[in-house]
Amino acid sequence: MISFLTDYGLYDGFVAACHGVIARIAPDQRITDITHLVPARDVRRGAAVLAETVPYLPDGTVHVAVVDPGVGTGRRAVALVSARGDLLVGPDNGLLPEAAGALGGTAAAYEIKSPAVLAARVSHTFHGRDVFCPAAARLAAGTPVAEVGPELDPASLVRLHAPVCRRDPATGEVVGEVRTVDHFGNVQTAIGPGPLAESGLEPGRGAAVLLRLTGRAQPLRVPFGRTLGDVPPGELVAFLDSAGLFTVAVNCGDGASRLGVRPGSTVVVSPAR
Repeated sequence: MISFLTDYGLYDGFVAACHGVIARIAPDQRITDITHLVPARDVRRGAAVLAETVPYLPDGTVHVAVVDPGVGTGRRAVALVSARGDLLVGPDNGLLPEAAGALGGTAAAYEIKSPAVLAARVSHTFHGRDVFCPAAARLAAGTPVAEVGPELDPASLVRLHAPVCRRDPATGEVVGEVRTVDHFGNVQTAIGPGPLAESGLEPGRGAAVLLRLTGRAQPLRVPFGRTLGDVPPGELVAFLDSAGLFTVAVNCGDGASRLGVRPGSTVVVSPAR
């Protein structure tokens, strides 16, 4: 199977052209579209969505991901081999390593350079069609990954900076960066359950936390529940989301707009005394 993620949107024919290229080369391969609605050029959002999705796809899938603001420049095109055996194909701009990590880590990496795995003509501005999808289709059809080009040191791959997550043992405060905001406006932070538990913060009936946000003078007291339905519609609630990360949302509403935060904003969580 081939999975496919981009920021191409659905307004133009970019996705269909890529599907067509794959179908011409590997007509027996099934394509699963993860999403094509990653915000334009938002590599961090694409990396997060990819990393949270690939563990649930079949072992051995070829994952092709294209969020590529550096298309046509000197950035490398790469194919990664995960410890689980999946292959990840895309630009070397930080989009792929987190997903490889979710599959056990990067066992090997190769630069996609061989003309044998590329389109006959390669556009300077559409490497999804002319580089990544042809290479992914040929890999899915059985081309050995070592044939795409020279092997790379996995340590040389571009990586995004890790989102901030730290706990102050003196105050019990947990500081986390907003990792992503999803389609519903739910605010996912980089804070996992470990630092919260160390500060005595556990979700459940009657539990609450204090949130301090950049630009707000006063902290917010927010119920720390298990699901959105733990509060009435229109109310704020915090919970651990399906990825196990501390998330703040509005039941039937847009948490990011309510809180005035975006990816990269800082959230400070502390016990509500």
